[in-house]
Amino acid sequence: MAQWNQLQQLETRYLEQLYHLYSDSFPMELRQFLAPWIESQDWAYAANKESHATLVFHNLLGEIDQQYSRFLQENNVLYQHNLRRIKQHLQSKYLEKPMEIARIVARCLWEEQRLLQTATTAAQDGTASHPSGTVVTEKQQILEHNLQDIRKRVQDMEQKMKMLENLQDDFDFNYKTLKSQGATRLKMSQLEQMLSALDQLRRQIVTEMAGLLSAMDFVQKNLTDDELADWKRRQQIACIGGPPNICLDRLETWITSLAESQLQIRQQIKKLEELQQKVSYKGDPIIQHRPALEEKIVDLFRNLMKSAFVVERQPCMPMHPDRPLVIKTGVQFTNKVRLLVKFPELNYQLKIKVIIDKSRKFNILGTNTKVMNMEESNNGSLSAEFKHLVSDCLLVSIVASLIVTEELHLITFETEVYHQGLKMDLETHSLPVVVISNICQMPNAWASILWYNMLTNHPKNVNFFTKPPVGTWDQVAEVLSWQFSSTTKRGLTIEQLTTLAEKLLGPCVNYSGCQITWAKFCKNMAGKGFSFWVWLDNIIDLVKKYILALWNEGYILGFISKERERAILSPKPPGTFLLRFSESSKEGGITFTWVEKDISGKTQIQSVEPYTKQQLNSMSFAEIIMGYKIMDATNILVSPLVYLFPEIPKEDAFGKYCRPEAAPEAELGDPCSSKSIRKFNILS
Repeated sequence: MAQWNQLQQLETRYLEQLYHLYSDSFPMELRQFLAPWIESQDWAYAANKESHATLVFHNLLGEIDQQYSRFLQENNVLYQHNLRRIKQHLQSKYLEKPMEIARIVARCLWEEQRLLQTATTAAQDGTASHPSGTVVTEKQQILEHNLQDIRKRVQDMEQKMKMLENLQDDFDFNYKTLKSQGATRLKMSQLEQMLSALDQLRRQIVTEMAGLLSAMDFVQKNLTDDELADWKRRQQIACIGGPPNICLDRLETWITSLAESQLQIRQQIKKLEELQQKVSYKGDPIIQHRPALEEKIVDLFRNLMKSAFVVERQPCMPMHPDRPLVIKTGVQFTNKVRLLVKFPELNYQLKIKVIIDKSRKFNILGTNTKVMNMEESNNGSLSAEFKHLVSDCLLVSIVASLIVTEELHLITFETEVYHQGLKMDLETHSLPVVVISNICQMPNAWASILWYNMLTNHPKNVNFFTKPPVGTWDQVAEVLSWQFSSTTKRGLTIEQLTTLAEKLLGPCVNYSGCQITWAKFCKNMAGKGFSFWVWLDNIIDLVKKYILALWNEGYILGFISKERERAILSPKPPGTFLLRFSESSKEGGITFTWVEKDISGKTQIQSVEPYTKQQLNSMSFAEIIMGYKIMDATNILVSPLVYLFPEIPKEDAFGKYCRPEAAPEAELGDPCSSKSIRKFNILS
């Protein structure tokens, strides 16, 4: 199904987000009219290749003409008028700048895909349109059907076991009667017929049990190897800022159902043993096959219980909820484990012990044992939440080539289960964590968590950074956008990501598939005393703490090359300005660049030195913009900032974020007086 058609079927709340993607720059009407053609073009390539952008733009105009002809034949005057207006607007705005419309369309298509992914994840979760956890995918519908089939077959087997027991009782009675009263040919014939029927039913039951165990094995593999594995991968993605992970309730229902069926069939196999001990004969199928059936069902149940013991919430320090899997020594962190087999008889029976790095000398301080119970959870699941764990370890690198923030550690949870005569040792592990001793190590530690969870779903690969694999730009771009979208209302656009790709990889026509090494991502850049990630992480921190509202409004272009900046500002009237991040400030900085005319009328692009977190502590960035002044040629203080790119009046964009008394103070140039009266060439 075409992407645009899929979007039309979304709920209202997603459609509202879709509407916000479009504006006069790229009208939604045009997206609607030319949906198949628009989706067939490579806009991302056009956004980076001017010759291709020019071709696509002229093809776009041609498609508009064809659509206009259709409306003309249909005598649809309104659509004719709208389409003519759209074409005139596109020609006036993008004829000389075809790459710009290509970037806009590429970004819209990319954001549409993100919206579809979010809606799909929510639908699978069942939290929105399926509040009761309704099965939504074809694969899950098949799984649900198979589980229902197993339950029915187990109940049918129960009826056959009763038939077998009744038939055996009749045979036993007649056999004993025959022995006490003496045998006759007729009675012997009847007894032989009863034994034949008994043998036939036993063979049927044994055969059907073997088939039922095979069906259980198949469904169990679907549950553990597919559904549970998919959930664990989604949990990894959620940990690094991706779409929220779906809850475990539906998986718990499925696994519990299968476990109950397995215990029922195990009781039936035990019943076969009892019946065989009462009556047996040469060639008895129970003697031949029951041990294998018993071994198979016990093995299935043990493996299901082991798989069902999971870490529901990964290690996280409460003061850093957006950076799970990084633990600081001496600081509390939380964890939650859950058993996805909901047996009330196990309530308060399982004692969980927590260990960090079983093979190394680490300690867990605080309460490192807890009993699982159903009372602490909202849905009655069997879980244990550890709220006061503290790591205490010697941060000595185990592998000489690794630094502390590349050392990965596992937190292990152990328990013993005694159920219906079976003893099972259960063990599960957290995702690998990084243990730091100082909060200044957080950026590099988080980079390790990002890289690991981006590139592998191996749950225990603690030696990952002895030889870290490379990532592709497509993978890195998605994760970088998540770092913004998970803590703000806005991810990164195609254009912003392209600028970051150029910073990492240099100029390129198409970054898709380009490889990025761990060193390129997290080691110091050439000629810089800091890495790409540290630079970006400080910008993320700047956004969250100082300019979040402006970022959420979409007022900050942020990541834009100097060439692109000059290209989009030069045609604009004097006073047009944009906001971007500093490329040279390690600690994170933001600046504004504006258009002005010199005495001869020549266009000049000016920029101010970046504002850092320290300066933004004294005055908000919106107040700085509203009060910013420079000295003109006649020594009069004037504001060079009039319209936020593309053409938003400064007061409309930033006035609501300023205190009433802030503007007069800003005019005096305090606390940033050097920046309030001087203008600078483009810096950083």
